[in-house]
Amino acid sequence: MKFATLRNGRPDGQLVVVSTDLQRYVSAGRIAPTLQAVLDDWDSLTPALAALGAQLDAGAIAGQPFDPALAMAPLPRAYQWIDGAGYMGHLERVRSLQGSIDAELQSTRPLLYQGGSDSLSGPTDPIIIPEDGLALDFEAEVAVILGRVPMRATREQAAAAIRLITICNDVSLRRLVADDLQNGFGFFHAKPSTSFSPVVVTPDALIGTWRDNRLHLPVRITVNDALYGQPNAGVDVHFDFPALIAEAARTRTLAAGTIIGSGTIANHHDESLPIKRDGIGFGCIAEARTVEKIKYGKARTPFLKPGDIVRIGAVGADGQTVFGDIEQRVSLLSR
Repeated sequence: MKFATLRNGRPDGQLVVVSTDLQRYVSAGRIAPTLQAVLDDWDSLTPALAALGAQLDAGAIAGQPFDPALAMAPLPRAYQWIDGAGYMGHLERVRSLQGSIDAELQSTRPLLYQGGSDSLSGPTDPIIIPEDGLALDFEAEVAVILGRVPMRATREQAAAAIRLITICNDVSLRRLVADDLQNGFGFFHAKPSTSFSPVVVTPDALIGTWRDNRLHLPVRITVNDALYGQPNAGVDVHFDFPALIAEAARTRTLAAGTIIGSGTIANHHDESLPIKRDGIGFGCIAEARTVEKIKYGKARTPFLKPGDIVRIGAVGADGQTVFGDIEQRVSLLSR
């Protein structure tokens, strides 16, 4: 099944079922008004939603053209947004940056931080920054949306709680990272609203690409149409989603509707920007700049600036986007 949340003037939007090819949708309102309502009553509601999706795919329902520009974040406001660090390659590249060193960093237990979840951004919402010069960066990640997870969950319980999968952009203001971390309470000002792909997909619908609790697809990132990276989300994973989920549930129960991020997707390589058409590249600018400092003595790739357009999407074997693309323009806050 594939779902999206469309704008309807309400904070939580309107739940729709999207066709397999992402071309059409049909309202799910007679079954459930919002995605959170489905997550709260998953076993009872999903059979009817699956039947609705099958009718849409078969042409028994005409549906309406699906426009990602009308989509909100799948969960525009969530009970919890937790980001993990599943790719050690990312940490190895960026933790040497000023303020990013964590004395407790280990490869035996994943790091987590709790981000703001009250106003998650849609795929075409602008990235609004309060002022220029904050070293704005994208971070391409996989995200899963969960059913209820008990405290002290086992790996099996954690894996079974994964209801939906998508892609997100965990936006970072790198200039504020050091100040946040040095204050001792972790990320806050350095992490504005996270944005999400327009469509979320159940694991069973990702035939052949969701296995071993990871997404085996390249995630392509461009800035102003220049290719910055296409790392494979299923490669070089140190902590998979059951590990991240179980760690998040170590001292608390996770409510249905909790979102867990994979951390910035990072594959091991020795490339620098610009990359070739078949290159791997980077899931964030900070990694590219760290490699440049090592290779050339200084960073050459600038952080994002107002007017830049960032595009992030997981690409299937047919070259088509799997969850729809995140496409955002950077804008300064209007006074």
